[in-house]
Order: sequence, then C-alpha cells, then structure tokens
Amino acid sequence: MGKHQSVSVRQISRNRAEQVAYYRFLENENVTVGELIRSLSDHCILQVERKHVLAISDTSEINLQSHVGRLKAEGVGVVGNNTDVGFYIHPTLILDAENGFPLGISTVQLWTRDINHADKHERKYQKLPIFEKESYKWLRSATDTQQCLSAGDAKVVTHIADAYGGLRLRESDLYEEFATVPNKNNHVLVRARQDRRLAGQTQSLYTYLNQQPSEGTYTVDVPADSRIGRTAREALLIVRRAMVKIQRPDKLGALDYPASVTLYAVEAVEVNPPKGQEPIHWRLLTTHQVVCFELALCVIRWYTWRWRIEQLFATLKTAGLNIEATQLESIAAIQRLTVLALSVAVRILQLIQGRDNPNLPATVAFSDEQQQCLSTMPAAGYAYAPTLEGKTRLQQNPYPPQTLAWATWIIARLGGWSGYRSQKPPGITTLIRGLYQFESTFLGWKLALGLLVCTP
Repeated sequence: MGKHQSVSVRQISRNRAEQVAYYRFLENENVTVGELIRSLSDHCILQVERKHVLAISDTSEINLQSHVGRLKAEGVGVVGNNTDVGFYIHPTLILDAENGFPLGISTVQLWTRDINHADKHERKYQKLPIFEKESYKWLRSATDTQQCLSAGDAKVVTHIADAYGGLRLRESDLYEEFATVPNKNNHVLVRARQDRRLAGQTQSLYTYLNQQPSEGTYTVDVPADSRIGRTAREALLIVRRAMVKIQRPDKLGALDYPASVTLYAVEAVEVNPPKGQEPIHWRLLTTHQVVCFELALCVIRWYTWRWRIEQLFATLKTAGLNIEATQLESIAAIQRLTVLALSVAVRILQLIQGRDNPNLPATVAFSDEQQQCLSTMPAAGYAYAPTLEGKTRLQQNPYPPQTLAWATWIIARLGGWSGYRSQKPPGITTLIRGLYQFESTFLGWKLALGLLVCTP
C-alpha cells in the first residue's frame, strides 16, 4: 500500500488473486487494529533517537454516510452531526522540533459513537470523571506516546494538542493534562480555551496576560481556511508572556490533583487585521520555561506546526487518498484500512516538507532501488530524471542528487508541475499523482532489469 501510494485495493493489486488476498486481510478478525497501530509505532521508534520531538494530536471523523446502504450493521455509529454514520480517528503525529519534519505516527485511537448518541446534557457530561469522557483521548494519547518515544530514546517530547479550530471548542485545554502528563522529559503545549482562575491573583488568566508588557512583534504566514472565511495573509503579531499558577477547578478533587499548576503563558495578538477578518489571537499554555522573547517565539513556532496534522487529515481524505470513498463493507475493515493509510499519508507529508530542504536525504522516503530509478540508470539504457528537465537553468532540478528535495522535484514534475520556482509549490494532489506515475515507471524499470517476476 505504501509502495503504491494508494488505499484502493483495485489499484494496488497486480492481479485478481492479490485483490482477493487484500480483501481477506482487511476483513480478517485476527488482524487487529492494535497490531497495525503497533507497526506504525515501531517505525516511529526508529526515527526519534536523541531528538526533541513534537507530538501533535488531533481528532477527525471518517464520514461514511454515502455508503450507508451498503455497510454492514455491525460497528456502525454516528459522527459529529449525530446523523451521518462513520467513526473517529485520533492519531499523534511526531515532528522533529528542529525543523517540523514529520517522523511518523506514535499512536492512534479509533472509536464510534452509539447510533443513538445522547447529547452532553443528557449524559451529564461535566460531572463524569475524565476517564469516562471522550476528552480522555488527550491523556491516553500522551501516555501511549510517552511509552513509544521513550522506547526510541527521544530526548524531549512536547505534547501539542488543539482539538478543533475555528468555531468549535478546543477541548484539549485540560487541567488533568497539566497535572499528570508533564515530567522531566515530557512537556505540554496547548491553546487555552477558557479564562481560568489564577492562584494568588485577583485577575483571571486572560486579563493578567493582557496586562503584561509587549515583548516584541513578529510576522507569521496565515493559511486560508474556507470553513471560517479566513484569507491567506502575512500577519503582524504582538507577543506577551508570563508565568502563571492555574488554580484547580472546583469540580476536581484535592486527593487526585494539586491545588495549582505552574505554567508559562504566551499571547500573540494580530495588529491591524484585514477588513472583515477576525484577528489572530493565540493564548498558549506550556510547561516549557518561557523566560524571554526568543523562547516565546520558539513556542509559537511549534504551535504553528500543529497545522501539519491538518495536512495529514487532508491527505487521508478527499484532497489525497480519499479514504472515505472505499468500497469496503464493514466498519472494522475500513478502520484497518485507515490505519494502514496513515503511513502513506505521512510519506506524502514528508515529500511536502522536504521539497525545499536540500539537507534531508532521499532515504527518508525512498528505497535505494527507487532512488536508482529516479537517477541516471546506465544499466537500463536510459536516463530517467533528465527527461523531466528543460534546456534552461530554470527548468532543471536545482537540488543535489539523492536528497529528498531532489526526489520530490522529480515526483512533482511527474505529477504535472511545471518545475518553475515562480509557480505555486506542488501540493498533495500533484505529489500523489506523481507518485502514481512513478510507481508504474518503477515497476517497468524493475522488469527491464530482471528485478521483478510478473505473476499472471
């Protein structure tokens, strides 16, 4: 599946026998989601040694309403609107804190809501202990990620969570998480969603933070978001910071949680946003000691990389692999397919992040054989990569061979990108199209060299 850059069983099967085998594998009850997730975790473990990494968690829904007449009844539940059928996925994407490069997936949670899912008021949600709430996913992700990354000897892990953007609640702002997740090697960074009480202060968090002097200003590229009517722009932001003691909420017992937790708050507020646009306004809470403007900017930069997991979901869905169009008929099989598809989505993200970075090796995403196919190949009697270059310098691959940027440039050209730096950089759709084209060429190359046996 990863080799073919597809989740379509028909596309990745070379013959009818393989197609049947894939379907049997995905429908096999002995193939558990836990085993597939463990495979993702095992790969991630190999990438994190002695690194400071960012563990970014988020939730998305896999909406299968268009298949409702075909899906088997077992395991069917509802998603966000409590009407459409589907299930939820909550992965943790691991990034290198130095450059934001995707390293893998540490853990994944999947669940369905009951078809007759009651609302929060009917379930008395606020009075439930954290481990009985859906928001427990944040603590569970952090715990599972700690186990995974400690096995990989990660130097430091910063857990970043922001459940929903736009108009929906950012439910990862949990006192329980502040009190239980951080330790010597693990930090928390979340976007505040509520104006909390401060121990020893008369002002609340928002007021106290707003009263702090400006540390300086900086600019950030804001991506467009059609869901909330946001346009792409470069925003100028004022930065403030403060050390704060968050008081324990009254609903939490003293026996289970400390009376307060010490955090560092960072506020970034946009100056003079475009007319009709809501200003960017981030209030971040972290256990990192933010004692200067430079560290505040570092924390903000890490938070902006949270966007990588939105790209992961886009790659998984209609903008890329289109997992919601699968023709599988059981929820269990689709869940297995979704976990497998995450590894493919990560590879595509790696191409996107590596397209302009000549310091990353192509081995991050391509095998030695695949790199040989991308390069000049005397044994095959022709040179592949130069056929994608033009006669002028502007139409030639500007990156050193065997780097990820070099390989991504070739894949993008195969996907229809012009190669001109003045054109918009290749995105998810272009790279997936290029990978499809490359896979066909790679199979032909292996046949030409006698490296592949074609079965009937």
